Amino acid sequence: MSPEEGLGKISRNCTEFGWSEPYPHYVDACMTDDNTTKPDMYYASVKALYTVGYSTSLVSLTTAMVILCRFRKLHCTRNFIHMNLFVSFILRAISVFIKDGVLYAEEDSDHCFVHTVGCKAVMVFFHYCVMSNYFWLFIEGLYLFTLLVETFFPERRYFYWYTIIGWGTPTICVTIWAVLRLHFDDSGCWDMNDYTALWWVIKGPVVASIMINFVLFIGIIIILVQKLQSPDIGGNESSIYLRLARSTLLLIPLFGIHYTVFAFSPEDFSKRERLVFELGLGSFQGFVVAVLYCFLNGEVQSEIKRKWRSWTVNRYFAVDLKQQRHPSLASSGVNGGTQLSILSKSSSQIRMSSPLAETVNLNLPT
Repeated sequence: MSPEEGLGKISRNCTEFGWSEPYPHYVDACMTDDNTTKPDMYYASVKALYTVGYSTSLVSLTTAMVILCRFRKLHCTRNFIHMNLFVSFILRAISVFIKDGVLYAEEDSDHCFVHTVGCKAVMVFFHYCVMSNYFWLFIEGLYLFTLLVETFFPERRYFYWYTIIGWGTPTICVTIWAVLRLHFDDSGCWDMNDYTALWWVIKGPVVASIMINFVLFIGIIIILVQKLQSPDIGGNESSIYLRLARSTLLLIPLFGIHYTVFAFSPEDFSKRERLVFELGLGSFQGFVVAVLYCFLNGEVQSEIKRKWRSWTVNRYFAVDLKQQRHPSLASSGVNGGTQLSILSKSSSQIRMSSPLAETVNLNLPT
């Protein structure tokens, strides 16, 4: 039997004394060597850095998703696109943790798992999540550009095509890559890319989306300057453009530069620097997105404040009614009538301030 035919096969004999020890050793059968696979301190530090980064992003993105889903007034096409971007970052973080659990398992794990279908499926899922992440960043730039260019913008119809581009295109590209990899380079766990031509099936569309985003980036700046100088644009409308543009224009260069710099370099070139940018700093991208599109969003802040004021007033009224039913629980310094009068005034002021808050909301930074 040739070494290739016996790759990944371990046997044991059934003797009169029981089962023999497995042979050959997994190092020979799976062509791995524990002494060469142990990471040095540099890689251990990078792994610790991106573990903290992805964990932080996962928590912040999940919180942002709950906020945007919880408040119905925040349900609009713009926020739906943000939510899809959040989901892509969440899936990316989860896929990284799953990949690490498979490729960097403990010593007592199945060393031959790296040659199984399950391990390759994990890598397919990982590449799909990363590719979807970049395409939804591309959708953010495309949406802002279309919003500025189109006079009458059918957002719902466009959102349907955005969804197809954001999730459908990565599905097609990753499927093609997996089929080609299966037929032409079915080795290991598909975590190494020895054939550059096959790897460009995934890398090419990602680089193209980033390049197009940079073109949109320049176009958005030009159109935005023209619109802000136009006397036909009202204050509220220009404020909306500025709020969305400030966040999107920051994300496009921030998340695309590092990938573009390393895209045209060999896989082994500047490997350590590539790991720092793609895994170390890139792991905090989800946290930045959650802060820009949710936590610093003026609409989100106003809605949370409105909900908090409403809950506070309802709580005070509930306490006052309870004190009226049980006079012994009431405070000796303030009677029930005085409390009701104070709360009525507070409630009236809150109702009067609500329209003002919604008007001022447009000028709040996001």
